[in-house]
Amino acid sequence: MEKIDTRPLGKTGINTTIVGLGGEGVLRTFGKTGAAREVISEAYSQGIQYFDSARAYAGSEGYYGSYWPYNKEARSQIFQTSKSASRDYDGAMADLRTTLRTMGLDYLDLWQIHDVRTKEDILAIEGPGGALDAFLEARDRGLVRHIGVTGHHNPAILSYCVDNWPVDTVLLPVNPVEGALGGFLTQTLPIAVEKGIGVIGMKVLGASNYIYEELGATPELLMRYALSQPVSLIIVGCSSPAEVQTLARAGRGFKPMSAEEQEKVVKVFKPFSKQLANYRGTF
Repeated sequence: MEKIDTRPLGKTGINTTIVGLGGEGVLRTFGKTGAAREVISEAYSQGIQYFDSARAYAGSEGYYGSYWPYNKEARSQIFQTSKSASRDYDGAMADLRTTLRTMGLDYLDLWQIHDVRTKEDILAIEGPGGALDAFLEARDRGLVRHIGVTGHHNPAILSYCVDNWPVDTVLLPVNPVEGALGGFLTQTLPIAVEKGIGVIGMKVLGASNYIYEELGATPELLMRYALSQPVSLIIVGCSSPAEVQTLARAGRGFKPMSAEEQEKVVKVFKPFSKQLANYRGTF
């Protein structure tokens, strides 16, 4: 089997596969352990190294906890992440303890400050007793190897975080709608690239909006568009082994779109951009 292409994850010193298993799909459910294990197992078998999760993603951490402790040889080969949406130090530390216990792991490769949306979020996170202190302490103590920030609501808010917080990665939306709207791809992403911060693309399939299909946007096209941006990798949630296989194929022998091809794709989506970016805040 051809190996999946890899790229550097910013300045972390880590090279990881350019496609990763997202925390949506079957992972963001409860009571589907068997199906979730099949998806995780398929991703590992296909050579995917990056695995996404979050405290907020239903049973996702528990699904990983039902797999990794029983496949210990895999731990050194994968890059396991999770997230905390707690805004204060105590809450974030409690989240991390729960995450590690639930996943059956001694450490995370990446722990992310989850879904920063507002100025109030920023003030709470970076203020006295805020979650940022917990993230920095966890990295210093080796409980997590790297820390990051995520957001899909407001490009200006996420840009501030990337520019001002000592994070190693940023997770942001990357799709043709973002190419039309600007913000995350024209403001946040360039800041991250300039600072050497690893960029992880999410919402690659447009939050599963049916209009994407009506416009002729296949998963393959959307993943190719996203991977043609200056990102380290993209993540996509999967609900079956077959979907994992499609994701893995997108990462093998990748050939980027030309600027002209990207412009054509963005042009198709531009009239529907605000409607399709329903994961953002109000415009």
